[in-house]
Amino acid sequence: MGDVLVVTITPDRYVNKGPGRPAFKEKHRAEAIAALDIVDFVAINKWTTAIETIKLLKPDLYVKGPDFKDYKDDVTGNISLEEDAVKSVGGGIAFTSGITFSSSSLINERISQLSEDQKKFSNKLKSEYSFKKITEYFDRLTKLRVLLVGEAIIDEYVFCDTIGKSGKEPVLINKKISTEKYSGGIMAVANQVLDFCKEVKILSYLGDRDDQNQFIKENLKSNIDIDYVIKSNSPTILKTRFIDNYTNIKTLGVYDINDDLLNKKEETELCIKIEDCIREYDVVIVADYGHGLITPKIVDLLEDKSNFLAVNTQINSFNIGYHTISKYKKANYVCVHEGELRHDYRNRRDTIEYLIRNLSNRIGSDFILVTQCSLGSLAFDNSNFTSCPAYATEVVDRIGAGDTLFAITSLCFAAGIPKDLTLFIGNLAAAEMVASIGTGMKLNKINLLKSIESLLK
Repeated sequence: MGDVLVVTITPDRYVNKGPGRPAFKEKHRAEAIAALDIVDFVAINKWTTAIETIKLLKPDLYVKGPDFKDYKDDVTGNISLEEDAVKSVGGGIAFTSGITFSSSSLINERISQLSEDQKKFSNKLKSEYSFKKITEYFDRLTKLRVLLVGEAIIDEYVFCDTIGKSGKEPVLINKKISTEKYSGGIMAVANQVLDFCKEVKILSYLGDRDDQNQFIKENLKSNIDIDYVIKSNSPTILKTRFIDNYTNIKTLGVYDINDDLLNKKEETELCIKIEDCIREYDVVIVADYGHGLITPKIVDLLEDKSNFLAVNTQINSFNIGYHTISKYKKANYVCVHEGELRHDYRNRRDTIEYLIRNLSNRIGSDFILVTQCSLGSLAFDNSNFTSCPAYATEVVDRIGAGDTLFAITSLCFAAGIPKDLTLFIGNLAAAEMVASIGTGMKLNKINLLKSIESLLK
């Protein structure tokens, strides 16, 4: 097709093919291609697509494999954009022919890093759902209007060099390097679901001091609607964590917070805001961090008015011993960690299945999902249990992983996506979250679909 052949490869950070991928790092992949006599030049692309590279190199032909010939099979939509780019520089697009082999299939079969449980679960899904069917399920999510209720939290990470113990006092000394701030709490949940659904609205509170309003405006996407009450004698919640820069281990947490319940005036104001809009939303996701936003009266209102109510209550250092899922009397979907469920029942001996059945009978939910850290998750739908292994291969920071799984599975259950596929989607989303530090990572629907497609080849 030409006189000079330039091959570019996708850099590791943009290989969205699930946990443990790429199987071979970018340097090794470049070296393998460079060893082929037919190849004149090799480069590791700097961008997510070939568009920028095409505009720089101005090739006569941009060549793709035959599996990319049908644009309808390209979930990213990038092939069409790349064709436009090459035409804009006077070139054209061409496709090779002949036998092709899926690297994802070969890796899954021969050198996969997945455990036997992960392979078994993935193979089961592969036999039941085509990728086309999965994309059709994802299309259901785009029709959902979602109301989010929970505390707005700013997560601040202070990265430090840990120097050691003070010479005269039992104090750990750190040298500050940098600071990063992320939208946490219900705002992180909003950022995770935004790319999947039609409309997102947040109801929360901000403080009457240190409201973080400017940060929130700059870090919430413009198409997320946020409404709130002002909580008196309170800051907007700021959770500062000091991180050892070498190990990424948290050494200290300092929280600026008033977790008293809303007063009667604030509670009434929030109830009015809920009443005014709740019926307009297909699903209400309640991330209850136990920091004073959701009073018993607000619980009753949410339970009474929601079209589909998804609830998660989290134990943390401020509410342990006082805050459990028993705060709610009914919900369509409940998501809790196994430790939180055992804490609610004060029971560490009986099987988790026994406790889930008890919770299902008590709350009358359609779905209960219990997360179990490295063991994955277990779901119950009033008749059958389904378990799914965890898919995380690299754990950098666990904060926000539970929120991510809860948010995505809430959408899936509300849209009627099958339970086993919902668990798989939720666990993959959580695996993406724990691979980066902080709560700033935002899920991307296309990347998640590409991960699913690769794992199920």
